[in-house]
Amino acid sequence: MAATTARLLRLLAMLQARSVWSSQELADELGVTTRSVRRDVDRLRELGYPVRASRGVGGGYQLGAGRALPPLLLDEREAVAVALALRLAANGAVAGIGEAAVRTMVKLDQVLPSAARAQVAAVHEATTMLGAPQALVDPDLLMTISRAIRDHVQLRCDYQAKSGEQTQRRIEPYDLVVTGNRWYLVAFDLDRDDWRSFRLDRMSDVSSSTFSFRPREQPDPAAYIREATTQRWGQQARLLVRESAVDVRETVGSWGEVVERSDGLCEIRVSADSFEGMAAWLMHSPMQFEVIDPPELKEAFRRLADRAAQLAR
Repeated sequence: MAATTARLLRLLAMLQARSVWSSQELADELGVTTRSVRRDVDRLRELGYPVRASRGVGGGYQLGAGRALPPLLLDEREAVAVALALRLAANGAVAGIGEAAVRTMVKLDQVLPSAARAQVAAVHEATTMLGAPQALVDPDLLMTISRAIRDHVQLRCDYQAKSGEQTQRRIEPYDLVVTGNRWYLVAFDLDRDDWRSFRLDRMSDVSSSTFSFRPREQPDPAAYIREATTQRWGQQARLLVRESAVDVRETVGSWGEVVERSDGLCEIRVSADSFEGMAAWLMHSPMQFEVIDPPELKEAFRRLADRAAQLAR
């Protein structure tokens, strides 16, 4: 009976992993006859699994959709991927499902193998959220970096700069920061003897070394990435928003630095290549704000208004 149950679970996992299996393919994988496969399929049907059979070229067995959701059999990599997706959703990556994601995450966490649970926890503890993540990230890269952060071991990688120059780097990884459109790693660059931020989509051939390191006193990861991503342009401006800093930070994400004021309001500090570009971009913001300084930004808004009025006429 134990062998039959184990075979049924394996058969179910195979049907979930691929859309269609022929009877002979299943028999070969399970090491049984096609007659045994038919009996096992009938047992799954009795348990409520909608296993369908089709004849002809390209036909075979496939798992259909039923009235109830059957138990899913996930390997370790799939379980880690689902758990990470749920953690991101719980942090606001998908609107309206945060509570459901937390409940599902709790259920999954109870049955995850210890190794898979440790991998999920490593990513979660290493990541700072500055906005709902929208950028794609290689899960293997994410795992490698998060484990290195957790275990305090050096990383080696190839890194492509904005100019296109490719360099080899030796770094001590500290924090992952996701801004919405980008994933960043805050790390100490051993060859440059200074802190650096690395975009994950520009990192390649990433591997953990055998060298461990003692953690240094590190900068706040969120503040460091905000400064790196908002202060790199030539023109800066300050905006006044008549809302609390907590509410504004959820809207701003990484494109501006939110500074709380003593009067309960807040300022947003932004930068861009030009005030014209900054004004045009800020016009799309849903927030109500006032320009504190500089006057050049106000002039840029006036030119935009004159241009809009001219086009309207």
